Amino acid sequence: MKKIMKSGLLFVLCGLMGLAFSGCGEKEKKPEASTPAVTTEAPTSEAPKTEAVTTGAETKTDGLSDEDKNNMAGGKPVTEDVATTEDAATTTDTVTETGDGISEFCPKEAYETRTDVAYGSYQKGTYYSETCGMDRNFMILLPADYSEEKEYKVMYLLHGIFGNETSFSSDPNNKIKEIVANAVADGIIDDLLVVCPNIYATTDSSLQPGFTAETIAPYDNFANDLVNDLMPYIEENYSVKTGRENTILAGFSMGGRETLYTTLIYPKYFAYVCAISPAPGLVPGKDWAMTHVGSLQEDEVVFAEDEVIPEVLMICCGTKDSVVGQFPKSYHTLMEKNGVEHIWYEITAADHDNNAIRSGLYNILVQAGK
Repeated sequence: MKKIMKSGLLFVLCGLMGLAFSGCGEKEKKPEASTPAVTTEAPTSEAPKTEAVTTGAETKTDGLSDEDKNNMAGGKPVTEDVATTEDAATTTDTVTETGDGISEFCPKEAYETRTDVAYGSYQKGTYYSETCGMDRNFMILLPADYSEEKEYKVMYLLHGIFGNETSFSSDPNNKIKEIVANAVADGIIDDLLVVCPNIYATTDSSLQPGFTAETIAPYDNFANDLVNDLMPYIEENYSVKTGRENTILAGFSMGGRETLYTTLIYPKYFAYVCAISPAPGLVPGKDWAMTHVGSLQEDEVVFAEDEVIPEVLMICCGTKDSVVGQFPKSYHTLMEKNGVEHIWYEITAADHDNNAIRSGLYNILVQAGK
């Protein structure tokens, strides 16, 4: 049986330091950053194919194919359900050791296309970001029967590095449309909208993602863009229920890392949070691609004693993840050490892939629907 663990009580939040950004007009803004010391005693992960080369502000990613980048952005496609693999044969698909009702594997009936369910469609939207000083795009998954006469819960779903707002909507293999609509049809959760933004929140349109501190930094700035620009736009232009109890934040890979970072600095906005295969760099460390200065120091991965915190904070990862390796588990260990209450579980035989995405997405919907 896979282990699901919760840490203890919450400790006092130390001052958050994150990376500094030049975004303008934020209603809320993370604190100014200091330069953290880099630790090299961090978990390791292997390069997908060829290690990228970094040289100062210039970043070369020629060693990564377009396929590698797409897999980091939105997950590797899968051709079989990991629950049916030999590695998973000796595990159980439902783990209730802590009473959380977590399903290690997304049930097949949860992601299959069904004739009795109407599936929604993605639409493109554009909003102006004061944080970035420019127009920015997003994709939004609307139910098939979307109506301004109803109000909907909303999920913000964050892509991985090298991705953009279309990383999830352009990949039918992730089964996001099916999982959401089936969950609503089965009464697992109320009607839901899914917003897929571009989380590379740069103030310089010429800057592109890469493996240096400068080219990674805009991902952290997305926390400001999200709460100050995108969320208000969605609430004003779509029929959504407001308030943290109606808001889910989830992300994959770099999006998983930014899900954790955003939750730690803006916890009052999100009641249900899921980081799927979160990338390195939340705290100082080193992986196959670069040395990460860290968005936070290790002792900053806490919530303030009097802070309004998520009802559910979940981290999950495949046991065969070939991109982020043991970094997700290291976040679990750190949160356990710091007394941050959370759920941690692993998906047997899953890689940095859509099996992991399906599992995390399904479980956070179940948690948010309770």
